[in-house]
Amino acid sequence: MAVLVTIVLAGGTIVTKFLTSAIDYYCNVDEIGLRAGCEAGRRIRVQGTVEKNSLTAVNNSTNFVLIFNEKTIRVVYEGDPGGIFQECIPVVAQGRLVGDVFEATRIEVKHSNAYVADNADRLTKAEAQECSPQAG
Repeated sequence: MAVLVTIVLAGGTIVTKFLTSAIDYYCNVDEIGLRAGCEAGRRIRVQGTVEKNSLTAVNNSTNFVLIFNEKTIRVVYEGDPGGIFQECIPVVAQGRLVGDVFEATRIEVKHSNAYVADNADRLTKAEAQECSPQAG
């Protein structure tokens, strides 16, 4: 009986985790706090362009600013996003807004297949964004 209860609890935890990540809202930087589903404290995916001159490495984290429609948000990502991650490219940061900082747990770069598949309708607008010379 104890084994059955453990299996049911483990299965429920896995299903809950899967469903929670499956309903993360996609938000542009300018929609945070304004559009339903883009509230602080919940898991969301935020799209924007990595602002020019905002990328820094602090201890084991990567810090940068995302910009979209002239609105900005500071992002902290534990680790190095690697690959072709750089300033002035559209990305999606997945995580949670804590205070005025977005704590990202995953970064998808524009050129990855996952980003293009998930964000085809958003890509055109993000590419049209100017790469601002300074954080706002």
